[in-house]
Parts: sequence; C-alpha cells; structure tokens
Amino acid sequence: MATPAIQWYPGHIAKAEKALQAQIKRVDVVLEVRDARIPLTTRHPDLEQWLGDKKRVLVVNRVDMILPEMRDRWQTWFKANDQTAYYTNANQGKGVGQIARAAQQAGTAMNQRRKDRGMRSRPVRAVVIGFPNVGKSALINRLLKRKIVESARKAGVTRQLRWVRISDEIELLDAPGIIPAQLTDQKAALKLAICDDIGEAAYDTQRVAAAFVELLKELDQTEIEAGTAKIPTRTQALQSRYELDPTDCTGETYLVRLAEHRFQGSQERAARKLLTEFRKGVLGNLSLELPPS
Repeated sequence: MATPAIQWYPGHIAKAEKALQAQIKRVDVVLEVRDARIPLTTRHPDLEQWLGDKKRVLVVNRVDMILPEMRDRWQTWFKANDQTAYYTNANQGKGVGQIARAAQQAGTAMNQRRKDRGMRSRPVRAVVIGFPNVGKSALINRLLKRKIVESARKAGVTRQLRWVRISDEIELLDAPGIIPAQLTDQKAALKLAICDDIGEAAYDTQRVAAAFVELLKELDQTEIEAGTAKIPTRTQALQSRYELDPTDCTGETYLVRLAEHRFQGSQERAARKLLTEFRKGVLGNLSLELPPS
C-alpha cells in the first residue's frame, strides 16, 4: 500500500487567503517571513503573482536555529540572486529593529508620490506574509514591543486578518499562515512537517521522524561530497544525543532501535521525542536545506 501524501489546507487558510489577496491591494510593502531552517521550502510559489510590483522585505526568521556559517552561505546565495535578506530571531527580538526601518524606507517613495499629487502623508501599510508557524505573530509582537497578537510555536494559531498600528509611521496587517492548496512536492512537505510548519493532523509522526533521519544523512553526504563539510555533523548530533549511529541503517530502522533503546519499544514515543528535540534546538543548530549550487 502506498504511503498517503501529506496534504494540509484547513478552511481558515482558504478563507484568509482570499481576504489577504483583496487586502494586498491596499498595502505598500510586504514583509515575507521564511523559516531559516528551510528558506526555500517556505517560499510560497504564488507570492510573485499576488504581489506584482509591490515592495518586498525578505525576513529569514529563526536564524538562531542554524549555524552562523550556514547563515553566511545563505546570505551569499541571496545576494547572488539579487535579494536582500534580513535575519531575525523574533522570539528574542534580535534583528527586528532593522525590519521596521526597512518597511519605513519602502514607504518613503509612496509618501513622496502622495506629496507630489498634493496629498497628505499617511502611515506605511505593511502586511506580514508567510507559511504557518514561521514566526509572523512573534515578529509583530516584537515590533510593537508588547504582546498584541497570539503567538505560539505551532501551526494554525492566527486565523483572521487584523490591522495593528505599530507607530505613527507604520500599520501592519497580521495574516494567518498561507500554504499552497496542493503540496505537490512531497519532499518539501516532509520538511514542513519536520519543522512543525503544518498541522500535525496532516502527517504520520513515525513516517516523518524516519524521513528526518534520512534527510540528515543525505545532507551530510551532500556537504562532504561538495567539500563544504569534513565530518557528518548532523548525524553526529543524533549519535551524541541518543548513543545510536544512524549511518549504518535506514531511518525506519533507526526509529526502531531508538524505541527499543529509550522508549520500551514505543516507536510513536521515539518519533515524537526525535521531532520535538529537533524543533526545540536540543539536537543543535541543524539546517534542513543547503543553498543551491
């Protein structure tokens, strides 16, 4: 029997996406938030079409969950592709000030056009867009310097669009996470599940945990072959934490061994522990994507 595909598109997202597309016409600048662990997977494929020529500020959040050298590699890649990325840790507030400045600068041209037409200046209108659970609400709370929108490290917390005034210069629209209606790339869907960027009802925990182990092995091998790493750091993180070597078995077998070693044979408990400790950073700063060659 074939393994069911991962699909997740709850009704509140479908409804919010329609409302968001209508509101985009009113905004001056878009803050696109991505997950630093998977910055390519958390890029919405329809965003270019929705935004047209709107000014965009690319925010790569959760930078604290990847190594500084990996951040530098992504920075180089974005620059080579004519993109400026701003790196933040919204939960701690690091890098957030530069986002407000970038949004305000993006609105300068808008107010100049209004002035040229004899119109009064108005606050810059910005919208925060991104996949579920990439840290949009945490970013807004940091920009406001107080908690005004609900924020939690799980998908689907924000369910409605809401305008919030940050200052006399900036108004922000907080939107629910958006995700493609069909996840056609199942490898990308697995990464979203591993990072908890989609609802857990959409996937089998044990399958995702086994895929996580396989992905770490694949990334280590890619880096060693490319000469960007000398040792398999990701799989070593697993061996160090659980005292089990993942390199001589499949992800499924590793899960079985971990269950027998630590969880009285319960693969479900082993799978949840593995994913939870990755998501909390207990396993270290593990990137799940590499900049394309």
